[in-house]
Amino acid sequence: MARAIWSGSISFGLLNVPVKLYSAVSKKNVSFRELREEDGSRIRHKRVAEADGKEVPYEEIVKGYEIAPEQYVVLTRDELEELDPKKTRAIEIQDFVDLDEIDPIYFDHPYYLGPDKGAEKAYALLVKAMRESSKVAIARFVLRNKENLAAIRAMEGVLTMATMRFADEVVSPDEIEEVVSENGEAPKKQELEMAKQLIDSLAGDFDPTKYEDEYRNELLDLIERKAKGEKIVSAVSEEPEPTKAPDLMAALEESLAAVKGEDLAKGAEGDGASKKSSSRKSSTKKSSSRSKSSSSSSKSTKSRSRSKAKAAK
Repeated sequence: MARAIWSGSISFGLLNVPVKLYSAVSKKNVSFRELREEDGSRIRHKRVAEADGKEVPYEEIVKGYEIAPEQYVVLTRDELEELDPKKTRAIEIQDFVDLDEIDPIYFDHPYYLGPDKGAEKAYALLVKAMRESSKVAIARFVLRNKENLAAIRAMEGVLTMATMRFADEVVSPDEIEEVVSENGEAPKKQELEMAKQLIDSLAGDFDPTKYEDEYRNELLDLIERKAKGEKIVSAVSEEPEPTKAPDLMAALEESLAAVKGEDLAKGAEGDGASKKSSSRKSSTKKSSSRSKSSSSSSKSTKSRSRSKAKAAK
């Protein structure tokens, strides 16, 4: 059962709804311990001073902001506590906006907001009102001594809240040097139409269960096999080959044909399957004929070369 990690209240206008905060994600990272190779002994990290290599107790450590190489402005714990954001328990709604207006790049970490005891009716009212208005609430709140911006919306009978990045934390595309210049060559109409066809051929409804962390699954499988004492043979990684297409249009056509071929392989039955099968056989026969013809031609050339050599002698 999920545990609340924070409690407070949602407030806007004169409405005040006590809520509890729950994490909406469960990280599935595979974590490792650092060990000494020769005997498997755990590695411990210690805080030591560069000047003399001595270990420093936590209570003797202060914070320093580097203003120049090896030059720091030191701040004490008391000074930092004075600047801590106000420890309020309120999630203060400031605006209601349309979800489409928020670029996904601003979203950070998702949470659920559940009603606290005695707040079920007010909570249900807020959920229904937000769902029917199709609006997202933009709010501020303090979590772990840090002020956060957040987006709150109704989803499947509950309120979800995603912490957001502030505008000055998002890097503008203008600051990226390698972005393609708008002054580059414009795509041809035929290329654009083909690219749109390729997108349409791969379009579908979003189903999150379709996607798995394949690397994590393979890593856990490797760990399990090694734990059982299996001998692991390293596989040679295959580097992706560059496309054989000489130009953009050909690459698009190859991609579209490949996607259509996959669709046929999945759903074709009866006549469709037999046509594809016969097509493959025909292609195989042609390939075989070309191979035989090439072989005969090669033999003929060698025979002529031998005759000329004898004549020269």
